[in-house]
Amino acid sequence: MDFKLANALGRIVELKDRSTGAHTWRVTMYAQAMAEADRMPISEVLSFMLGAVLHDFGKIDVPAEILSKPACLTEDEYRTVQRHPIDGWERLRRLGVDDPFVLNVVRSHHERMDGSGYPDGLCGADIPVEARWFAVIDAFDAMTGFRPYRDGIRETDAARAIEDLEAHSGTWYEPRAVEVFKALHGAGRLDSILDHLKDTDGLLTPGTPLSKDVISMAHDALLTSSPKSADHQHIDAIIKLAKQTEIKS
Repeated sequence: MDFKLANALGRIVELKDRSTGAHTWRVTMYAQAMAEADRMPISEVLSFMLGAVLHDFGKIDVPAEILSKPACLTEDEYRTVQRHPIDGWERLRRLGVDDPFVLNVVRSHHERMDGSGYPDGLCGADIPVEARWFAVIDAFDAMTGFRPYRDGIRETDAARAIEDLEAHSGTWYEPRAVEVFKALHGAGRLDSILDHLKDTDGLLTPGTPLSKDVISMAHDALLTSSPKSADHQHIDAIIKLAKQTEIKS
């Protein structure tokens, strides 16, 4: 999958899950910074970034009221959310994506080193290394980005998030990935990303304008990647919302 289509799908997911406040784009920039700091080959850097763009693709199948719920989720609602890595992975497979870097990030970014993660309960080296690295990025942004259940973000949250990553290094998170991410943060190389698109008022708006081509591309991919017997009402709803933001030429 090329970045043009991935970008279209990422923007549609962000439109549905406005509560995360540009989470997709921040984690993609963090992914680039980490990959380059670890001197990954350029092809792997690009695949890692592509996985970051698409990591929450499965959220397209999670009801919007669950994604934006300001209170604690029920057990059933949490199980629904826990399906999103598998749903995203399955959708990408139906679209013909076969890059293991991308697929592994999408499916395994919520796994933990001690086996307490989801969806497959993998542990240690059984978790693909790219997913282990991305888990650090995803967790950091979850702790420092806007969420419907959190009043606001303090200047100390980033430091506390780094402390949390270190506290769970080796149990939840890949130690080397925590080390690299902490070094980047300490050097100030993540500061501009940390502040990217964190506008609380922006979370209340319908979303940034999307071009007709982006909407059409995303719509086709969502239909193609759906199971044959799927009810497309939730896809129709998100495309309708996207069209309300459409750039008028």
